[in-house]
Amino acid sequence: MKLYYAKGACSLTIHITINELSLACEFEAVDLKSKQTKSGDDYLKINPKGSVPALKTDKGEVLTEVAVIQQYLADESHAEQLLPKVGDFRRYRVLEWQNYIATEIHKSFSPLFKPDVPQELKEKLFIPHLQTRFKFLNNHLEHNQFLYGDHFTLPDAYLFVMVTWAVSMKLDIKQWSHLLRYYNELLKRKSIEESLQEEGLTMNVVT
Repeated sequence: MKLYYAKGACSLTIHITINELSLACEFEAVDLKSKQTKSGDDYLKINPKGSVPALKTDKGEVLTEVAVIQQYLADESHAEQLLPKVGDFRRYRVLEWQNYIATEIHKSFSPLFKPDVPQELKEKLFIPHLQTRFKFLNNHLEHNQFLYGDHFTLPDAYLFVMVTWAVSMKLDIKQWSHLLRYYNELLKRKSIEESLQEEGLTMNVVT
């Protein structure tokens, strides 16, 4: 199994999931500008979308999209602690959060990464839009240690990466005390510590 990733990108979610499951995996970095892998391969021949992550399974299939790859890994590993089995209604609660992070948080960051979007527009429209969603998450986390249930599940890995983006973009996460607590606690999680170290990332506790 091989994960194609870019340092600190949304593919970090898959890196965390792989380490959470203690799976054997090869990791290869991708230059998203040149669309070339570290070994010199044309990444567009591996994933025509040109984005990360892409997971090449042991059967040679290439799977893309964060939420789908996470589901695949959990199901293949029978990791019901991360994603309950089919038929268990809790599965859909986990996927409900997964979908929220993918559509309302992840995609809301997209305009902030585009240099052709005026900074004024980012500050007046896109950042307030994102802040509203983080406020919702903060309110939820006031009474919950994790997004769903009393333990870490798939969307927690996804949300953690989204918060690292907020920190890197210097969005003031201190205004959301419960989200801040959540983020700082996840920084200590073994699978997250390992993944950050393996990608050469340093994320400090926010105080």
